This record gives sequence, structure tokens and C-alpha cells, in this order.
Amino acid sequence: MRPEIIAVIGLIVIVALAALAPKLRLATPLVVVIVGLGVSLIPGVPPITIPSEWVLAVVLPPLLYSSAINVPLVDFRKNIGSITVLSVVLVFASAFIIGLGLWAIVPEIGFPAAIALGAVISPTDAVAATSIGKRLGLPPRLIATLEGESLVNDASALVLLRSATVAISGGVAFGGVVVDFFTSAGIAVAIGLVVGFLAVFVRSRLRDSVLNTALSFTIPFVAYLPTEVLNASGVLAVVVAGLYTGHHGARRFTAVTRLSERLNWRTINFLLENGVFLLMGLALKEIVTTAVVRDHGAASLDATGAILFGVLAALALLGIRFGFVAPLLFVQRWWAGRRRAAGPPHEGPVGMRGSLVLTWAGMRGVVTVAAAQSLPENTPFRAQLILIAFTVAVVTLLGQGMTLPAVIRLSGVRGVDKAADEESFATLVDELREAGEETLRAESVQLPSGESVDPTVIDRVRTDAQLRSESVWENARESDEDASTPHRQYRELRLEVLKAERGALLDARSRGDYPSRVLARAQTMLDQEEARLYQAVGDDDE
Repeated sequence: MRPEIIAVIGLIVIVALAALAPKLRLATPLVVVIVGLGVSLIPGVPPITIPSEWVLAVVLPPLLYSSAINVPLVDFRKNIGSITVLSVVLVFASAFIIGLGLWAIVPEIGFPAAIALGAVISPTDAVAATSIGKRLGLPPRLIATLEGESLVNDASALVLLRSATVAISGGVAFGGVVVDFFTSAGIAVAIGLVVGFLAVFVRSRLRDSVLNTALSFTIPFVAYLPTEVLNASGVLAVVVAGLYTGHHGARRFTAVTRLSERLNWRTINFLLENGVFLLMGLALKEIVTTAVVRDHGAASLDATGAILFGVLAALALLGIRFGFVAPLLFVQRWWAGRRRAAGPPHEGPVGMRGSLVLTWAGMRGVVTVAAAQSLPENTPFRAQLILIAFTVAVVTLLGQGMTLPAVIRLSGVRGVDKAADEESFATLVDELREAGEETLRAESVQLPSGESVDPTVIDRVRTDAQLRSESVWENARESDEDASTPHRQYRELRLEVLKAERGALLDARSRGDYPSRVLARAQTMLDQEEARLYQAVGDDDE
């Protein structure tokens, strides 16, 4: 079958599974992996391989960037201690513990190759975990920690993997790994900040949202490629550039640009992430077959032994992770207790129950699969190591991913009260309205050009702000007594008017009385207003 036909079929399958996943109460990546596994076992299905360079250099940068621009920098800063421990210390500890265990069981593999495997399976993938957690209402602090960890731990694991693969060829001693890590991280952070600054500077001067969004597609690669040429961490540079752009874009970009970028990057992220998960499931049969063929005739690590070690490694990773997470959250709880008396109320730690959820959410995914494929051809037992990595990824994704909802429910961990959240949002909107009305309280309101504003225009602007405030407050109250509030009446009546206007537009299009460019402009106008009316009460598709 031609590649383009396979690509189209794969895209349709991904979209169909994403629509089905909520009905099954499962995260989309889990359903995609399961279907991929099932298809790979059908007789006659051709072997599938995942080119590691495609994933590491083409897929991973935009995936990390799309996540980074949506992670609030304030949340990242709040949890920087936890993120650092989990994404650096835990990664190195997991890699060395698993690597030493494999080396002890199969001495022929060599210490560098064993550590390389440990580096491959050490980083977590938070996509499935965060989608489940957000749906079930995990505390925002846990979600922020998971997202921040998954952004940074890829860099730690890949730096360690690079040092290990060089050591396989006898080119470096492991004593230089720490120096290599900090040097790589420093270069990556510097390049990421420069790229982020330049991206915001240039894009803030582009008023065309299409051109602006198109330029944003280049940013992850502009950060990744030169950093990799300098033998530093390209993925960390991408994360830094994304965090910087996401934080400063709120001030420097136009509203239309932010909306366009958000929708386009969400689409790209969806396709890339689930596409890799589908390939991951499809590639399993070929991975197992290759490992069986390349057993080296050694009983110490045949294909069956590789699968068994992968299962044991997945269990060991759970134990290692809990050993880090439980003390970490205990320290957070102690520190929060000391600070509770000072400052405004804030979201507190979630204790031991939260440590169980955070541990169970440590699934492996895209980076593990890609990194395993990137092992050099001269790596001892390479096929078996790749099979171990795939086994860990599949076991954690399916085993932990499918049971994570039950673990969350049994733990009793709950996020902030939704009603309180809505009330807090309404209070913030009131604060914003008050700031905006200061502009309207001058004796003579003037435009930036110096033109005086008619009083009826001022009243209209003030009414719009008041209606928006009423909108969010009625959404917070959610009671029948608010059924006839002015904003609800306004919103429902305006939607009916838009429906009639859209019907008139379609009639005009059928008659052919207007140029197509004029009709398209009118349709965009109606679409934007309808979207605004729905988004005002949180009815978007997120």
C-alpha cells in the first residue's frame, strides 16, 4: 500500500479513536496504543519501524514546544523544586539503578550499554496521565508538577544517553557525565532564552495572524538544531524558548494571534503525539521479531528474558519513583505548614495520597520509544534493549494508565472546588472590569488620537463590560433563580439573531449577489461573535 494512503488511514483512525476514547473513559493515547498493538498482530500486516531521528529531531521539538507555551510560568516557578528533583535527580537515579541491575544480571552487556538502557526508560510521558488527571479533577499542583517534569526530564535522559553511547565506543569516562550535563544545560538555557526573546520580538511586530502562526512553527527547530550542533540539549532549549514565548506572548501578541496559535498548536500536538503512539503499537511485532532473530544464541538475554526484564524494570521504576515522590511531598507539606500563617491562602500540598497518584502517573511513552531506536548499531544486545524499552513503555502505559483513574478515586485526592474556582474567576473578572472602568470615569473621555467620545458610546462600552461580569457570575451561581438575568437573555437572544443572520448569509451566497471574498469576510465576522458568546461561559472545546 502506498505511504500516503497509509498516512490518511492512520489520521482517520486517530481521529475516530479520539472521539471514542471519552466514551470508554480512557485517555486517547491508551486507546491508540491498544489498537496499534491489535493491528500489528493481524497476519499479513507489513512490519513497521519508527525512524528514531524522525521522532527525536522532527516530532519531539514541536511536541515539547506546544506543551511549554501552555504551561504557566508562575506554576513552573512554584514547583521548580519538585520538578528539578523529579526531572534530574530521579532520572539519574532511575537510570543508574536499572542499569546496574541489568549489568549484574547480564555482565556481557557492559556497564555503558546498561546505563544507556536506564537512560532510555527513565523519562516519563505525562500526556496520558495529565489528560486523565484533568478529567478526574486532580489538584492543579500535581498536574503542574507532572507537566513540568515531563518537559525537563527528556533533556536529562537524553544527555545521559548521549554520554552512555559515547562510552560504549570508549570515548568518555562516566566521571565526565555530570560536567557534560551542566555544560549542556547551560548552553541549552542560553540558546533557548535568545531564541525565545528574538521570537517574541519579531512576532510582536507581525500583525498578520497567519504569518505569525506560521513563523511559530519554526521556533522549536530554530532552538533545537543549533543546540544539538553544539552537543548540548536541544530539547531543553526548546522548552526554555516555549516557556519564554508563552509567558511574554500574553503581553506582546495580538488576541487574534494567540487564538490562532493556540488552535493550530493544539491540532499539531494532537496529531504528532497520537501518531507516535499509534506507530508505537504497530511497531511492537517487528521489535519482538528482531529481538528473537538476534538472540545472539545467548541464554542470558533472549527475547523472552528481555520482555521479563522489561516487566521487572517497570515495577522497579514504580518503587524508585515512590521512594523519591513520598519524601518530596512530605517536605512540601512541612514547608507549607511553616508558611501557612503568612501570606494569602494558597493551594496546599496533598500528602501521601498525592504521592501515590504522582507515582502511579509516571508512565513512559514517546521519548522512551524514540531514544531506544537511537541506540548505536554497535550496542551489545541492541535488539533486546529496544525490546526491553518497548516493554516498559507498553506495560506502564497500559498497566498504570488504565488503572490510574481507579487509583485517583481510591486515594480520595481531589482538586480545588469547581464552584470556588468559578467564584474566584468571577471575582477576578470584576477586578478587571473595575480597572477598565477607570478609563471611562474621566470628565472627558478621549481616544488615543485626541478625539472626544460620545457619551452614548461610553454607556455602550460600560454595558458590555457589565454584561460580561454578569455572565461569569451567573455561571458561578448555577441556580434556577438566575434564569432571567440580563446577560443570559442577551446571550440567548443574540444567538438567535446570529442564527437568522447566518441564514441570510447563506441565502445571499446561493443567489450569487456578492463576491466570495465579501461573503467569507461576513462569515468570519459571524463565527467570531458566536465563538465569543460561547467562550464567555467556558463552553469551548477544551
